Amino acid sequence: MGKQTGFMDYRREIPDDLEPSGRILHWKEFHLPLSDAKLRAQGARCMDCGVPFCHTGKVINGMASGCPIHNLIPEWNDLVYRGLWEHALKRLLMTNNFPEITGRVCPAPCEGSCTLNLIDKPVTIKNIELAIIEKGFEEGWIKPEPPSFRSGKKVAVIGSGPSGLACADLLNRAGHAVTVFERADRIGGLLMYGIPNMKLSKQVLQRRINLLIAEGIQFELNTEVGKNYPIERLLKKFDATVLCGGATNPRDLQIPGRSYKGIHFAMEFLKANTRNLLDESVRKEAYTTISARNKRVIVVGGGDTGTDCVATALRHGCQRVVQFELMDQQPPIRSEDNPWPEWPKVRKTDYGQEEAVAIYGQNPQQYRILTKNFEADADGNVKAVHTVRVAWQLDSEGRPFPQEIPGSAQVWQADLVLLALGFLGPETQLLDQLGVERDKRSNVLADAERYATNIPGIFSAGDMRRGQSLVVWAIHEGRGAAREVDRYLMDDTKIRR
Repeated sequence: MGKQTGFMDYRREIPDDLEPSGRILHWKEFHLPLSDAKLRAQGARCMDCGVPFCHTGKVINGMASGCPIHNLIPEWNDLVYRGLWEHALKRLLMTNNFPEITGRVCPAPCEGSCTLNLIDKPVTIKNIELAIIEKGFEEGWIKPEPPSFRSGKKVAVIGSGPSGLACADLLNRAGHAVTVFERADRIGGLLMYGIPNMKLSKQVLQRRINLLIAEGIQFELNTEVGKNYPIERLLKKFDATVLCGGATNPRDLQIPGRSYKGIHFAMEFLKANTRNLLDESVRKEAYTTISARNKRVIVVGGGDTGTDCVATALRHGCQRVVQFELMDQQPPIRSEDNPWPEWPKVRKTDYGQEEAVAIYGQNPQQYRILTKNFEADADGNVKAVHTVRVAWQLDSEGRPFPQEIPGSAQVWQADLVLLALGFLGPETQLLDQLGVERDKRSNVLADAERYATNIPGIFSAGDMRRGQSLVVWAIHEGRGAAREVDRYLMDDTKIRR
């Protein structure tokens, strides 16, 4: 695939970004595109490695290795190298419903398992993927394609996040009448309100939503099944239901002072900000709902959501931002116990941290920090966070645990605290009403082959079934559930994996 000597002829090149000091002044995407010539050179780097690991999509040591939706990466890399963009688009869309989304927000486990990692830097798979789909839209190759027949079957999809949209897309193509129920006022779930605009433009998301609507999918907004849409009506009207409500139950930090004002879950902060931007209600001097403007901000949590909080706070005009991470800092290169093709657990500076460095001259991340309690002023507003440093030790069974370091206590001044600690599982109200069984982690109990729950005709996919995970895993789940629903309705299926 690609040019036989391409990986030796061309170095890895990724697009430039707008300067951090300038991009924090707006909410637009900041990655600049590569030219077609440079993209073809990057496609040429895809080596004829014999057994490509980039599209295997396996979980090794708890982390994704390769593409969970099994993108035909070597094939479309080769087609881009040859300038056959429309053919590359067709191969890309065979496995990925929304490459314009994964090409923006996926952490690219495909690149982590690229064979070139053994001797060099990996192929720029994610950038090529995004370039293919964007060229498809620019050239007019992507048009609504409603199904040519209808099966007469009706399917309800509850939740319009990545798993729900992927599931609805394939079921609609199979000819079923699909209705997607979304309790929010806009379609997209996590994609709409959980990922900031500068990371995923809502115009990009709406472009795809418009396409799905044009192809015949029905959306019911401001509709929460089990609340303002009765369960009885759902079960009577639809032949099958797919639960794709996500893992929206946030992990809390139950320590002294948690009830003080100014302490919020990360998603409360991010959702309010996106809603304000979409409603055009944000003003330079008055961010509504939860504002970081002129505040000392502390983000508790070191993952992607924590980074999004850092970047959003900077755009609000915060006075300072610090990000706490309980774990130790990762090494600059792979350690011996993290070999290829595992996901590389290596140090990286993400976009939010880059922006903070540009403004304040230092990385906001603080490692091995255990948050002990919050302190408030006379009015009950948080004013400080008390922490202690930890050292990671192994217990008698070899399991790591944080040991507090004596004399390392510290007090951090804060006006706004954002908890970005991940999610524990799905909300339970709907599941209780349906009588759906759950596993030990509170997720819907439905195996990864059939996606079927204990209730006939009710299926589940995405984070609601597997727990908090990547957008690309959610798409994988939605596709798998669509296949099994189609089989349930028609006794067979032509939906491919």
